[in-house]
Amino acid sequence: MHINYITAEQAVKIIKSGDRVFIHGSAATPIHLLKALQVRHQDVKQVELVSITTLGDVDFDNPQYSKSFYVNSLFVSAATRKVANSLDGDYVPIFLSQIPQLFKSANWTINVAMIHVSPPDEHGYCSLGTSVDIARAAVDVAQYIIAQVNPKMPRTHGDGFIHVSKINAMIWHEADLPELNYADGGSKAITDIAVNVASLIEDGATLQMGIGSIPDLVLKNLAHHKNLGIHTEMLSDGVIPLIESGVINNSEKKLNIGRSVTAFMAGTRRLYDFVDDNPAIRVMDISYVNDTSIIRQNPKVIAINSGIEIDLTGQVCADSIGTYQYSGIGGQMDFMRGASLSVGGKAIIALPSVTSKGVSRIVPFLNQGAGVVTTRGHVQWIVTEYGITNLFGKSLKQRAKELIKLAHPDHREALDAAYYERFH
Repeated sequence: MHINYITAEQAVKIIKSGDRVFIHGSAATPIHLLKALQVRHQDVKQVELVSITTLGDVDFDNPQYSKSFYVNSLFVSAATRKVANSLDGDYVPIFLSQIPQLFKSANWTINVAMIHVSPPDEHGYCSLGTSVDIARAAVDVAQYIIAQVNPKMPRTHGDGFIHVSKINAMIWHEADLPELNYADGGSKAITDIAVNVASLIEDGATLQMGIGSIPDLVLKNLAHHKNLGIHTEMLSDGVIPLIESGVINNSEKKLNIGRSVTAFMAGTRRLYDFVDDNPAIRVMDISYVNDTSIIRQNPKVIAINSGIEIDLTGQVCADSIGTYQYSGIGGQMDFMRGASLSVGGKAIIALPSVTSKGVSRIVPFLNQGAGVVTTRGHVQWIVTEYGITNLFGKSLKQRAKELIKLAHPDHREALDAAYYERFH
């Protein structure tokens, strides 16, 4: 099959002032295309860039781009945090599961999608590789598609196939994918939290794990479990030993039996090689993976998420530090709700009792301007290094007492005083 590859500089010439441009995310961030677009910054104004997490050197914080690009983030990450909190960017609060719905709505046209794909197979199909998530919907609705084709992008099974006939411009660029590695673990507090979380996981459970030290260490504590399943928005290296040893075999799930389901992955090259052409891993559209009505059908769904702070009534702020937008709503509520409705499921918020500076994460009131991601009606299990509690069915006073027990000893007296002031 003959394909006419062009240069990245030629490909991005289609982008004009005022366009909305989707950027493929996570390990599939098309850095080479982005660099070519940045070179053109003097030719365009107010190009709206939309994405979830981006990885790699994207540099949209640079003041020289302020008139050229407006970064409208659907999930703020390290690469977009500064610009999303400036006059040159913003954040859209939205459940990850509903981003495809947003893309398909009449008033949210995507003019150009910039994606990062595997080379086409003998039938002409490329794969969205490590990130199908919201990219599936973006390529379905985009008016124009530019693809960075990379032989180092794994070809993944699931919803991520796109035929070359649907792609308007293709560039060939071989480059290593961005990598994340949490194998080194963390502090004693993180290790203790992981042990506590693992104690809540039964044989036959279906796991949703985020990224970071806690999920990775939880997985290391599951080597003696049996018949675990994976249905998660994100996959990392920690699952590989458990799949290879047969601990994760997906035998007790009701949907996608025998297959691990994810929407995207971020890890090391070992993970990208592991998922390449691996039919045991299905990388699916986020509107399916994060659909509460899908999640709840699997048994004993364990959703493990984190938070920035939690107040004494159980409200979890997971996306901002006061008014400063730190991350996003993401899929936390999708899975917290799905797990709580699953037969035998557990919705877990796991967080250290204090920040790296010793500030309590369990607080009488959330910071002014903080965003509530998980409401006190949705919250269930809370885990810190000091223990485990289940807030489901507990009154405001009972919740406060339980949460104070999980706080760092240095802060319990102040929290007790706040409890007394509020409830007496």
